[in-house]
Amino acid sequence: MARQEGSVEVDNVEAIIVRIEHKSRKIESLLKQFKPVEALKTALEGAPPKTKDERCKSANWIVVHRAMMAIKDVDGMFTALDPEYYDILMKYLYRGLATGDRPTCDQCLRIHEKLTERAGLGCILRSLSDTVNTV
Repeated sequence: MARQEGSVEVDNVEAIIVRIEHKSRKIESLLKQFKPVEALKTALEGAPPKTKDERCKSANWIVVHRAMMAIKDVDGMFTALDPEYYDILMKYLYRGLATGDRPTCDQCLRIHEKLTERAGLGCILRSLSDTVNTV
């Protein structure tokens, strides 16, 4: 019985990876069309919830990172980004800061500043206490 559950988990992980690869292609297409905010929305949608598999988390982070780094006008981003994305974006900002990569950290801090102004401190607390969306 335990063997079946492990097999189901592996199948589920593979399905998640395939969805992330599809999302990555869609994001690249949006970026080529100069639609970075739409790319970011797409990247933030459907993050694999409660997955413990690092491959899934890393693959999704790469997609979000790609879209996030394409944002040039942070103020303009927030005029087009719906508030429903704020908490999950904050989680990814903290993941980006944890990388220690200078350009990534610079971009994360720029977005973090504007996001905190827009969404308030509650956004930070919700992202830190969220156990469903593990990024």
